[in-house]
Amino acid sequence: MTSFDLNLLPIALAIFEQRSVSAAARKLGMSQPAVSVALNKLRTALGDPLFVRTAHGMEPTPRALTLISPTRDILQRLHTDVLASEVFNPATTTRNFTIALSDIGEMTFLPKVLDRFQREAPHASVTSVSLTPLELNAALENGEVDLAVGYFPDLKNRNLFQQRLFSHDFICLLRADHPIKSRKISMAQFLQLGHAVIKAEGRSQELFEQLLIREKIQRRIVLSTPHFMSIPFLIASSDLVVTVPRAVGVSFAQLANIKLVEPPLAIPAFDLRQHWHRKYLKDGASVWLRSILAEMFSGP
Repeated sequence: MTSFDLNLLPIALAIFEQRSVSAAARKLGMSQPAVSVALNKLRTALGDPLFVRTAHGMEPTPRALTLISPTRDILQRLHTDVLASEVFNPATTTRNFTIALSDIGEMTFLPKVLDRFQREAPHASVTSVSLTPLELNAALENGEVDLAVGYFPDLKNRNLFQQRLFSHDFICLLRADHPIKSRKISMAQFLQLGHAVIKAEGRSQELFEQLLIREKIQRRIVLSTPHFMSIPFLIASSDLVVTVPRAVGVSFAQLANIKLVEPPLAIPAFDLRQHWHRKYLKDGASVWLRSILAEMFSGP
């Protein structure tokens, strides 16, 4: 088998079906001499004439007949299992999709993603993970993670594709009955107030902190925490102010008695993107997942 040319099998099948070398050549899009050469190679390899010219055309020998059924099976399986395009059906899939998200990402993306899954892929499931940049690069490559969604400036692997979804800016949060009534906090008020500072795994907060360093702005930090989820309740019960990505602030305003006020300085916005490995560019499930996120979250 190591020296047997499997490309000869479709030629044998075409001759069997057409009962003619010239007709087989036309069906295969080959020249008649090329088909004749291939037939001679097949005869030599199998030690049998395989097809004999008669008044009724090229008739198969018993040895040729033993080739036909397995050759059809091989070519059919090659077509259906290897060459056919994958058809992904979200309505029937039981696949688990793994998405890398920060805690901000979970608040921003996950509720809408789950709602979409329940409507379009009711038998599928979602796993949210948080990984280091090195772990995430490897997980995207080996397929352990289908998609990384959010702000991931350290994902710079040349084999990773990315798509911008929308831009995020920042907002300040105060308790709803805070003495500051204006829709924008002044710099004097910003410096006078006590601040809650979030030092979480996500990189987005770094943008705000780096801006303060560049501008040489020093706050009075009363609380530092690695957790986002305690923030709305801490702000609602204190005079503290916190600065967070706007979408997070909007979500927090639905959880506790707090209000949104514009910050006293222009804070650069940052892009939220979805990232995937080039190996899965054409994968049906990956294409579907990326398409629904792009549809739901693409914006300015």
